[in-house]
Amino acid sequence: MKKLFFFTCLFAVAQYSVAQVTFTPQSAGTNYTDRGFVDMNGDGLDDILSVSNTNIQVLYQQQDGSFIESTVATEFADNSPSWSLAAADYDRNGYTDLLYGGGSGVTFMRANNDGTAYTEISGPEYVFSQRSNFVDINNDGHLDAYVCHDVEPSVFYINDGQGNLEYFQGGLGDYPSGGHYGSVWLDFDNDRDVDMFIAKCGGESERRDNEMHVNNGDGTFTESGASLNLEDDMQTWSSAWADYDNDGDLDGWIGASTFSNGFHRLMRNNGNGTFTDVIDASGLTGFNVTSIENQTYDFDNDGNADIVSGGVILYGNGDLTFTISSTNIGNGGFGDINEDGFVDAISNGQLIINNTNNNNWLKINTVGVESNVGGIGARVELTSPSGTQIREVRSGEGFRNMSTLNTHFGLGQDTEATSVTIYWPSGIVDIYEDLDINMTHKLVEGNSVLNTGDFLTSDLSVFPVPALDNLTVSNIQDIEDPIYTVFDITGRKVMHGRLLNKNIDVSQLTSGQYILRIAGQRFRRNNVKATKFTKR
Repeated sequence: MKKLFFFTCLFAVAQYSVAQVTFTPQSAGTNYTDRGFVDMNGDGLDDILSVSNTNIQVLYQQQDGSFIESTVATEFADNSPSWSLAAADYDRNGYTDLLYGGGSGVTFMRANNDGTAYTEISGPEYVFSQRSNFVDINNDGHLDAYVCHDVEPSVFYINDGQGNLEYFQGGLGDYPSGGHYGSVWLDFDNDRDVDMFIAKCGGESERRDNEMHVNNGDGTFTESGASLNLEDDMQTWSSAWADYDNDGDLDGWIGASTFSNGFHRLMRNNGNGTFTDVIDASGLTGFNVTSIENQTYDFDNDGNADIVSGGVILYGNGDLTFTISSTNIGNGGFGDINEDGFVDAISNGQLIINNTNNNNWLKINTVGVESNVGGIGARVELTSPSGTQIREVRSGEGFRNMSTLNTHFGLGQDTEATSVTIYWPSGIVDIYEDLDINMTHKLVEGNSVLNTGDFLTSDLSVFPVPALDNLTVSNIQDIEDPIYTVFDITGRKVMHGRLLNKNIDVSQLTSGQYILRIAGQRFRRNNVKATKFTKR
């Protein structure tokens, strides 16, 4: 275990005791508002971030567990991150940029090409910011930004590929008077693209209805909360999404901000396009904390996703039941800040260090090539003797804090990771077998030498050839729950979705040659077929 020796504890150390793991606080060494853990210089190690309107302080983690402090004076930020913060390298120069969401607008702090300075970029638009995220909304390989608007339709910023962000309002969270609070970009329906859930709060019932915006695979989204049984006027600030029962799809913890409209919700993904509230059987009906912050990590590395709600850890049992702990680790950012394989926290000027146990672990640092450089939006699947776990790469799951972009897996007492599969936003799928455990792996998109051409086969039939508006697929009866992906001749993903019947609408494609790949929900070498086709 690496030791944090950069900091001197400035107060008597208290110990938080729970059955699973304990935590020890120590001074974070931050001079401004501590904002979380994120890799700021692209070395795969999480750093400590602290900001003010005029300064960005980074404590860079070193390979030996020590830290080197750097404070950069910035132009005055027109909008401080009083409500939200997101971080990602949106201009692909190797250094992490920041989004500040304030009560009046949005400011981007764009890192220069050696991370020694930042350019302050603020638009004139009024945005009462709540949760903000970096995500590739149009899946062109460049990170965009999304900001929940409290009193108007939400806004987003589309990247032109040169790192310039164009402002748009409406289309993803359109209620006229807002109420948009906690956005999470996730793939709830396992079709390998990012959908978006918005936790809603305040005002009349319709303004409070939670929303799920389903990605149609063609650059458009459809708000489908009602049909999914997720439209709910409960009043909530945020949610936490993970596979809480390890059955291969994401379930949702939706934390109530008040109990005047009911209790917290625990929404089980039924795998058929609907959700069911299972809070009554979860063991959480006695949990009466309300908070703006709800996030999910595996703090005790037992392989089951836990929830941290209002700082309180709710330990997952792997079956949609939870054990309420007496531990409160605060509402800060989360990540493994000492590279010992266990998730720590930062809150109110303190590092909350996980004292670990004897469970094993594995951590992935994703590096996109065709996809955005951080692999944000990627799905990572790990299989070990105990089963399969899923994680996603997300930016901006907290409000005023930012958490790690690394994906973290607890393995319990399993001593091997049989396989790791990464579904990149580009459509590329990488499969790694027998990765060493109890270490961090930097995995670069495309490096597993697995590509669509490997699956070209003569027994996947499509017609008519050439296709005009519709393509009919046959001989896929051996592929369970098929997902189709269409690539152009450069290898760029241009269409995808669930193959609900044997017909694919290709009318939007321009004339030319394409590759069609059909794969099961779980990508396995014997569960994939591909063929070339021509669009007229």
